[in-house]
Amino acid sequence: MKYVLVGPTYPYRGGISHYTTLLYQQLSTVHETRLYSFKRQYPAFLFPGKTDQDPSASPLQVPCEYLLDPLNPLTWLQTYRRIKQERPDAVIFQWWVPYWAPAFASVAGLLRRFTPARVVFICHNVRPHEGSILDGFLTRLALGQGQQFIVQSEKDLQDLKALLPRAKAVRTVLPVYDTYHWEVMEQAAAKNALGLAGPALLFFGLVRKYKGLEYLIRALPEVLRHVAVHLLIVGEFWEDRDSYLQVIKDLGVQQNVTVVDRYVPNEEVGLYFSAADVVVLPYVDATQSAVVSLAYAFDKPVITTAVGGLPEVVTDGETGFVVPPGDSAALAAAIVKYLREDCAPRFTANVRARRSALSWSRLVSIIEECTAVS
Repeated sequence: MKYVLVGPTYPYRGGISHYTTLLYQQLSTVHETRLYSFKRQYPAFLFPGKTDQDPSASPLQVPCEYLLDPLNPLTWLQTYRRIKQERPDAVIFQWWVPYWAPAFASVAGLLRRFTPARVVFICHNVRPHEGSILDGFLTRLALGQGQQFIVQSEKDLQDLKALLPRAKAVRTVLPVYDTYHWEVMEQAAAKNALGLAGPALLFFGLVRKYKGLEYLIRALPEVLRHVAVHLLIVGEFWEDRDSYLQVIKDLGVQQNVTVVDRYVPNEEVGLYFSAADVVVLPYVDATQSAVVSLAYAFDKPVITTAVGGLPEVVTDGETGFVVPPGDSAALAAAIVKYLREDCAPRFTANVRARRSALSWSRLVSIIEECTAVS
């Protein structure tokens, strides 16, 4: 088979960029594969972060052509023509926000009409977490050009069927991000490097409203009544950081919290995950989370909430704990239970055993099955 992938990759940062790159690596080991990415992503006024560029000194990088500009329709036609020249069996688009709808709808529509290539969308979020009134129209515009869909949670499957009732879709889960050689450290050494003593909780990733960080912060006083812990908040704030810092101050837990307000380059990721005793994701909304896949790559159990596809990858009482969203008391109880009952050895063993079901080779097999359909 011959495949073309369309999506972000280095120098763009973030989980979906890593996903596209890792998928290319795996797919290209068994099939002829080309990767096409973007000349640019978002104009500055639409991007809430400091930059969309990956600052890593050791980037995850693969061969790629940068053709598509979402704001320049001439590049949409150029991308279509370039892909058509490749004569692929299938073209796989990465889908996550409606911003890409006009460009993707145009390229995918031309491919579907004028080439025999099968058009596949891998959906990271069918609908965005924080959307607008136009989202349904734009999403339907783009995904309506797809012939096959791969979704990564039951929630995304239901969202897709609500928009496109006849969509042919396969549901899977995010693979573990273990094919990139993150630096793993001895936990004691990692904690020493961060000036930590005792159990460490890790909240990792962009800070956005739907991720529920405030509920984790508000759980800390109750946790500290039972166990002396330290919370690492590691990720760039896309919300008002001062409001979170004020809650930390009001609760009097400043000495038990470290805030790292920036995108973490690849070479530092291992430091924070190696130091953590458990990863905590207190989301109030989700489809799935690449942070779980990253945590599992470091053999770290996860305490999270019963939203979206998170309970599909975090098995309550086996690879972590799952609690109701927006419930600081339940979150605190789960953290205390995890630490006081020494769940780490058993849960870590279960995480390791789960990896084979969350492999990139499994995703490649799903893609092969989808694109083999006549």
